[in-house]
Parts: sequence; structure tokens; C-alpha cells
Amino acid sequence: MSLKTKKIFICGHNGMVGNSLLKLLKNKKFKNIIVKNRKDLDLTDFNKLNKFIRKTKPHIIINCAGLVGGIMANSLNPLNFLRVNINIQLNIINSCEKNKIKNFINLGSSCIYPKFSKQPIKEDYLLDGKLEKTNEGYALAKIIGLKACEYFNKKNKTNYVTLMPCNIYGPNDEFDKDKSHFLPALIRKFHKSKKNSSVEIWGSGNVRRELMHVDDLSDAICFFMEKIYSKDKKLIKMINQKPYINIGSGKDMKIKEYTKIIKKIINKNAKVFYNKKYPDGTPRKLLDISKIESFGWKPKKKLIDGINETYIWAIKNKVI
Repeated sequence: MSLKTKKIFICGHNGMVGNSLLKLLKNKKFKNIIVKNRKDLDLTDFNKLNKFIRKTKPHIIINCAGLVGGIMANSLNPLNFLRVNINIQLNIINSCEKNKIKNFINLGSSCIYPKFSKQPIKEDYLLDGKLEKTNEGYALAKIIGLKACEYFNKKNKTNYVTLMPCNIYGPNDEFDKDKSHFLPALIRKFHKSKKNSSVEIWGSGNVRRELMHVDDLSDAICFFMEKIYSKDKKLIKMINQKPYINIGSGKDMKIKEYTKIIKKIINKNAKVFYNKKYPDGTPRKLLDISKIESFGWKPKKKLIDGINETYIWAIKNKVI
């Protein structure tokens, strides 16, 4: 039976990644996509989630759900980021075990690597040093989810894999001033600068970040879902040894360089001020993507096109 007829449950389909993935699978003519709104199914409620999975019996579950935010949001409430994300991941994984779900794709993050990791960051560097303090709660929760997948594979011979993306941006991103990551924050600030002409950027602007469009991440998820379903020998061997893999563009730039690009697109006349009273966060987190490249996958979206598309979406949806 074709994968396109199998039941695929997307957890968190209304979020940035989940929404993009849902569109991709629909465009690829997948027939049995299962989704549920948060008000109808709270993923932090194990009993309701387990009942739903027992009833629907999906063949593959993809976890795009989670509580996410930028430096400000993570710093103000690390306990909430820790608690919510641990609950969501462990509830899904525990329900997978109870209902004998063999195939599960989990999403991690590049922020779970040590703050001062060697560059580019290999999967082997996980837990090699101290985490960045400003997002420690979120990072710890994601590490627990990743390790739970690893332990379940050893116990139950399952195919649970965690994909670890770099910074993601695109339509449906979070543009709230207290919750956004750096790119939507820059887009919002430069859009507002059309009225006041100035832009304040937190930190020195010298830290480096790797970016990838959300549609490229969705493409990678679909790519690995198809390989898991077809029982690709190389992937299954990797999952048995170390079930997590970096997903990124393989390129990074300084915040200052992203600022110049966005300034050129939105408001060339804006005056930029770097407020060094605010923390920079991790100095650099460029991912080593040699593993995913060895499977033949590469991102497709050009940065300038992706930023333009994101800005147009934000204006159209009145979030800036």
C-alpha cells in the first residue's frame, strides 16, 4: 500500500511547521492526514491524547507541536517552556508505545547543543558542554524528547527519529514583540520604522545564525517519512545507532548581515542602533549537515525570496 494512503497524524498542524507540512502533504495528494485543533485535543492531557491515538490508529505520527519563543520569552518563563514541551513530547511517545506505533518523527532544535560548541556542530557534540542560559528550559525539554526516542528504539525496535533544524522562518512565524525569534523581530521592527525611522536591535549584531525556510524543513520531514516507511536500510541503521539528524542550510551570517538585507527590502532609510545592554545568546550555532546531505537532501528556498515572502505574508495577515 502506498504511503499516500496511510494515516499520518500531524501534531501541531496550526503552527508554523505543522501548517507548512500540512500544505505540502495535501499538494502531494496524501489521502489520510489526521489533524486536531488544540481546543479539541490538548496534547498535554495524556488520557485524551492516548484515547484519540487508540481510536484513529495512525501509521506515522509527526510532532510539530511545542511551546516556542525568542530570548525574551524563554528568559521570563523557563519553567513553562520546560514543562509544556516535556509533557507534549513524552505524552506522544508514551502513547505511541501503548498503541504500538512504529514510526514517529520528532522535531528538536539546534539550540539544544552546547553554547560554545565546535563549529560546524556535529550530532556527536550533543551534551558536550553547558547550554545557553537564555533558552535552557526549552533546550532541556527537547533533549529529553530526543533521548526518549533513542531509549524507546532500543527497548521496542521502533523507528523514532528526531530532526534537529537550525533557525526556521517563514509564513505563520511568531511576530509578537515578546515572543518572536530574531528574523520576524527584525521584519517587524523595520516595518514599524517606516513611521519612526529608527530600529533598535538587541545585542551586538555580531553573533551568527543559520536560517532555513519552513517549507524546506517540511520537505525534509516528508523526505525522511518516505524513507522510514520504505525501511531505507541506511536510515534504519542510523536510527538504531543515534536517532537524530541535523537539518539546515549549511550557511550562516551575522545578525548585522541579515539586518542589512531586511533594511534593503523594507526601509532603506531606517537608522539602526545596536543595544548591547541585551544579551547576544549563543555566539554561533552552524550545523554540520553532512549526514542529511549523504541521503541526497538539500534545501531549495533562496534567502532573499524567503524573506520577501515572509514579509508579504505578515502584511497580508496583519501581524506587524
